[in-house]
Amino acid sequence: MTRGAGFALSIFLAASVAGQSPANVLVVLNDDSPESRAIADHYMRRRQIPAGHLCHIRATTKQDVSREIYNSEVAGPIGECLKKDSLIDSVFYIVTTLGVPLRIEGTGGPGGSQASVDSELAALYYDLTHGKPHPVDGPFFNPFFGNKSAHFSHPAFPLYLVTRLAAYDVDTANRLVDQCMRASNRGKFVIDAGAGGAEGNRWLRDAAIFLPKDRVVYDDTERILYSQSGVIGYASWGSNDPGRHDRFLNFQWLPGAIVTEYVSTDARTFQRPPDTWNLGDWNKEKTWYFGSPQSLSADYLQEGASGASGHVYEPYLRMTPRPDLLLPAYYQGRNLAESYYLAIPAISWQNVVIGDPLCSIGKP
Repeated sequence: MTRGAGFALSIFLAASVAGQSPANVLVVLNDDSPESRAIADHYMRRRQIPAGHLCHIRATTKQDVSREIYNSEVAGPIGECLKKDSLIDSVFYIVTTLGVPLRIEGTGGPGGSQASVDSELAALYYDLTHGKPHPVDGPFFNPFFGNKSAHFSHPAFPLYLVTRLAAYDVDTANRLVDQCMRASNRGKFVIDAGAGGAEGNRWLRDAAIFLPKDRVVYDDTERILYSQSGVIGYASWGSNDPGRHDRFLNFQWLPGAIVTEYVSTDARTFQRPPDTWNLGDWNKEKTWYFGSPQSLSADYLQEGASGASGHVYEPYLRMTPRPDLLLPAYYQGRNLAESYYLAIPAISWQNVVIGDPLCSIGKP
């Protein structure tokens, strides 16, 4: 390892990586969704979340909702749960479940109002403590972004770290939690660069530099890294790599493994595609699934990963999770939620983080 790389790694070694407890978690259950109920029940039991930290809402089970429905059926009731039980400051993590709406409809573009439900909920702390709603047009700065040495707490960081327990089915969503209970700090971080722009490739390269050399598989050629074993972390361009033609990587994932990729619509749905569907082409609409030809975050979970990030609409590259922040933070022992939100520049935007927020592989 070079002197510069050693210095960079030492910064991460100095970071506070203390975990949080089940008392810092609020679980959201949509009473109108059997899937939501099953997942919430499993998570509450497995993580021993206090009974008073289960928030019942009665919302549509449609994945796409208007801003008005989001406010009245999702954000409003969750805010009442937090206020009623004096949990506004003590709750750090909000866990949504399969069956809770996923996407908020609106205008597109860099200043648009489209967003993921989860990323909007991340800004709910600001709304509750400022007595007014945050602006919804365009991304809203994430105050935790890049704070590598900080311990997450309120009110120092005025946001909630929102993750979603979801997959193509209830059993897989519940498996994410069970796998995290068995996670340990071992295995390889697979980083596949070389296909896209210089800025994204620099973040991928730096992620490899900031991790121990003997724990990294890094490639910056045109080939795709398939069939890797013992994987604990993965970052790439996903289906935006022109060499990627297969939905599944055929990886052997370790318990606690996480994924991130530079893909615009990979969390667009948790509805299972036909088995015959594969990655497609923007110029051939017949190859699309749910409005896009791109890779799906849920495919990584189906294959065995324990957590992933994704986007419901176009986030633009600079708003995707930074692998050079995410992977070293997770390696050093931060939990899944803190690792992802440390790496995501904005909230009230398109990002979705999937997995148990308390999932941790522990310190090296």
